Amino acid sequence: MTVHFPFDNTYARLGAVFHRRTVPTPVAAPHLVKLNRPLAEELGLDADVLDNPEGAEILAGNRLPLGAEPIAAAYAGHQFGNFVPQLGDGRAILLGEVVDRHGGRRDIQLKGAGPTAFSRSGDGRAALGPVLREYLVSEAMAALGIPTTRALAAVTTGEPVYRETPLPGAVLTRVASSHVRIGTFQFFAARGDDAAVARLADHVIERHYPEAAGAPNPYSALLEGVCARQATLVARWMQIGFVHGVMNTDNMSIAGETIDYGPCAFLDAYDPTTVFSSIDRNGRYAYGNQPGIANWNLVRLAECLLLHLDPDENKAIEVAQDVLAGFANVFNTAYVDGFRAKIGLQTPHTDDAALIGDLLGRMAEQKADFTVTFRSLGKAAESEQADETMRALFADPTAYDGWAARWRARLATEPREPGERRVAMDAVNPAIIPRNHFVEEALAAAMAGDLAPFERLNEALASPFEDRAQFADYAGLPPAPAAGYRTFCGT
Repeated sequence: MTVHFPFDNTYARLGAVFHRRTVPTPVAAPHLVKLNRPLAEELGLDADVLDNPEGAEILAGNRLPLGAEPIAAAYAGHQFGNFVPQLGDGRAILLGEVVDRHGGRRDIQLKGAGPTAFSRSGDGRAALGPVLREYLVSEAMAALGIPTTRALAAVTTGEPVYRETPLPGAVLTRVASSHVRIGTFQFFAARGDDAAVARLADHVIERHYPEAAGAPNPYSALLEGVCARQATLVARWMQIGFVHGVMNTDNMSIAGETIDYGPCAFLDAYDPTTVFSSIDRNGRYAYGNQPGIANWNLVRLAECLLLHLDPDENKAIEVAQDVLAGFANVFNTAYVDGFRAKIGLQTPHTDDAALIGDLLGRMAEQKADFTVTFRSLGKAAESEQADETMRALFADPTAYDGWAARWRARLATEPREPGERRVAMDAVNPAIIPRNHFVEEALAAAMAGDLAPFERLNEALASPFEDRAQFADYAGLPPAPAAGYRTFCGT
């Protein structure tokens, strides 16, 4: 049987200036390591047909499905604050777009399928470890309810890739609402190609922000929509202790999805200065800096759109400033609303932000684990008998006592019953996240040929809000503080 992809490739039709036609480079021995069957069905693909040697050939790039128009997209970007006028897909090839069973348009892209015109002397390949990391973490983010790209499949190539040492090669099939980035706009703005900026903006409006089309100024409405999605997305990151690690403008999706899972990681002990990326030597992308960096990136987007916001430059700047000023309001509202739910509060109160900030400050001082603290707080909200468990999470237990008295007084003003409150809190405070040490253990085992830890962790992460006895080991405290833990981009 033949694998059918119902392609309809709008981005490929924008014109040659937006991409380079790129055919994947065949590999020696493609082997399907993992297929995301539920996602395949959601995309309208036959998982049974895809899960065979022909499917592996397609997912490795050896065969092109009917209707594919493989391209590498052009984009630029600020990398750690420094502008690079040409980056582009150096090891990613977009096969095409499909409309899923819910009517949403989704890109299907191969990462690690060989060099492109943007590879800059790179091999265009990927190693198995980073491919499985992105599979694990992106699917975990989806299960946590965070907007994200998804992983459809991981395929080994039967060929080594050469980094510091030879590593097993692999290809990831990534699914996204689109792969347009802030850096995509920068690519054309830097070249003074205003017509391409407008064409790209019109494409994004039609695909992601159709409500902007009817606005008095569609381009300012587009900027406002992107700002709102980015603000809400980063607030969600903060609420699960996620550190993206490399928030360059070329890694920020216009669609408001989390994209590019290279140096990402999750907090163990709460510390807003936490940095995991090995190349982030000055802490630019630390956990606590993420909202400010998102705002900075959006300023770069606004610069690209200035000529389309108003013919008068001064007025265009005023329009951009007005829109960008809304970022803080959207972020702060989403941030406080999210953390309010995490501590069991249903109705807004003017002092809630201070109560939340006090808890986080004490957690930072006492090195309390982010995930376990909030998950355990649900038990304490249901019964004060769980306070001893909470106290034990703080180096000085009295630090919890001082906050808990204020918290319980605030809970007393709420309408929920204790049991109902516990259920609501458990629905937003995960029991299981992709703990860094468990991810590393799974990847190390996979690189040695044992996929069982990867499969088990992936299964546990699929239902992060449930307490399941068979996965209790994933829900506990990490064995030791992860100070000094570093992640790498994987290229």
